[in-house]
Amino acid sequence: MIAQDALRRAVPLLRDAGIEDASRDARVLLAHALGIGHDRLTLKLQDDLTDAQAALYDEALRARMARQPVAQITGRRLFWGLSFRVTRDTLDPRPETETLVAEALKEPFLKVLDLGTGTGCILLSCLKGMPLARGLGTDISDAALQVAVGNTRDLGLEARARFRKSDWFASVTGTFDLIVSNPPYIAADEMAALAPEVRDWEPGLALSPGGDGLDAYRAIAHGAGARLMPGGRLLVEIGPTQGAAVAEMFRAEGLQDIRVLPDMDGRDRVVVAVKPGGDRCGAA
Repeated sequence: MIAQDALRRAVPLLRDAGIEDASRDARVLLAHALGIGHDRLTLKLQDDLTDAQAALYDEALRARMARQPVAQITGRRLFWGLSFRVTRDTLDPRPETETLVAEALKEPFLKVLDLGTGTGCILLSCLKGMPLARGLGTDISDAALQVAVGNTRDLGLEARARFRKSDWFASVTGTFDLIVSNPPYIAADEMAALAPEVRDWEPGLALSPGGDGLDAYRAIAHGAGARLMPGGRLLVEIGPTQGAAVAEMFRAEGLQDIRVLPDMDGRDRVVVAVKPGGDRCGAA
């Protein structure tokens, strides 16, 4: 069977399984089976599939029909122009989170802390964009930390990024001129409505803290002041209805210059706050 025929067969299978963009996913998974970038797939559509390639494509299609995310099947996700390893132990990096990285890079920093680092995508993207900076990523999951360490090696950032197991600030020492986080923020009663790709395949601890979904922000707001340098910035990703509540938590802890930023779709996505004092120049 040539690759093009395999692709034609795959698209209706994925569509019948409820996959929203069946054509795109079928192409990405075929490129994965062929061991090429999906931007080169058109050049290979008339080639015969080997038995091994056909078996790998069938396996990938079965996984996708079971609603496993594409990034978990291929093991990779592009974020901020960089390729990150992804497993079931980490959140799948999302384009909306690039809003946080873009804001972080608008001002210089030398020491960055990423709370709940997961794949390390936020920390490592920030370090790629700020060549003199160093960073610490923390997570409560040993498996997630292993993924982050692997991504650090892949991106050549071993000299500037380190990782530590920590429940928010519990094992963190020192101060930073930038703290970033994409914490779990989905309320317990919202979990059932999530897409199967998220609800059934991504780590529950990284999705929801339970209750109203705001417990992580309470911990971050309470601990950030002691770990921020004067003039240091705090940036957190939020759910689209949480901006006002998180901003008020930060305000109550004495942080200032608080702003709620939209993502590319115009939804509230990032809350920014600053510790009073300092010259905001990123000096350590």
